[in-house]
Amino acid sequence: MNLKIQVIVAALIVFALLWIANMVRRQVLDLKYALSWLTVGTAVLILDLFPGMMNRLVHLLGIELPVNMMFFFGFCFTLLLLFILTVKVSKQGEQLKRLTQEVALLEDRRRKGEALKEDDEK
Repeated sequence: MNLKIQVIVAALIVFALLWIANMVRRQVLDLKYALSWLTVGTAVLILDLFPGMMNRLVHLLGIELPVNMMFFFGFCFTLLLLFILTVKVSKQGEQLKRLTQEVALLEDRRRKGEALKEDDEK
């Protein structure tokens, strides 16, 4: 890989990692979700800085080209994130349903309490 491209990619990755860390610091992004991005960013930065490692890893895994390995790992990472987020959305849907039911029960109790209060006043 061309040294100029390596430096540009490394700078972009470092910028992205700092941006993610800043989002965690400002509490825009939860740390548990940022850890996967930070891990992947660090791994890509290491592979960018030491391209020989990627060639050895490609040879070890029996993959034809390094770019194929990067696309495959990117695809697997995307599927993993989609699965984790789907689980999270499912849990939040259940929590929302339960919360809505509790609010409806409290509202019903309040209305019944007001009706009893009006009957007592009469």
